[in-house]
Amino acid sequence: MRLNQSKLAPARAEEGSKSQYSASGLGCFGWILIILSIIFTLATLPISIWFCMKVLTKDSVTIMVDAIVYYRVFDPVMSVISVINVDSVTHLLAQTTLRNILGTKSLSDVLSDREHMAQEMEHLLFDASKGWGIKVERVEFKDVRLPVVLQRAMAAEAEAVRDAKAKVIAAEGELNASRALKDAATVMSMSPSALQLRYLQTLSEVASERNSTIMFPVPINMALAFSRS
Repeated sequence: MRLNQSKLAPARAEEGSKSQYSASGLGCFGWILIILSIIFTLATLPISIWFCMKVLTKDSVTIMVDAIVYYRVFDPVMSVISVINVDSVTHLLAQTTLRNILGTKSLSDVLSDREHMAQEMEHLLFDASKGWGIKVERVEFKDVRLPVVLQRAMAAEAEAVRDAKAKVIAAEGELNASRALKDAATVMSMSPSALQLRYLQTLSEVASERNSTIMFPVPINMALAFSRS
């Protein structure tokens, strides 16, 4: 019985030291490390959420592209034997493939032909990763961000194109209107009464729109005739 008590004594002493250590807490340095880890996590959280990859296009324009790759492991044995980390390898392969594809495209092709580029990237990723037991299901371009200076330049170019089109349309309208007026003048010159009727019609339209006093021009010959009579 004494032997059992002697064996239990060191165990009780060890449990007392553990309880004393747990009661003392993490200590000053432990709390400092925890606070620093929280600060670093909060500081890098926006970067990890809004991170996009910068890519240089064929026409030397730097853009930021955010793409999504959906994949699955169809052969677990090959995925374990061939690569160490499936997620990391697929991520790096997708980044490299995206740079290679966008490097051969101009900015206009990137903005207008996303679907074709996504299909091309999907085929390339599947051909490169099928030996690892990975099947790339789908690739989507989530967002393409342009520099602010380039956005302003493109907006100014689009506005200038719209202004030019508006001026051309206005000039074509003036040309058509002048041709119509020329034809109308030719017809009215054949009949003086038609011109007089058109003049009276214009006066009635003006009088109906606004309440104003209208001065009728009277030829001098008519005035002289009335004075003689």
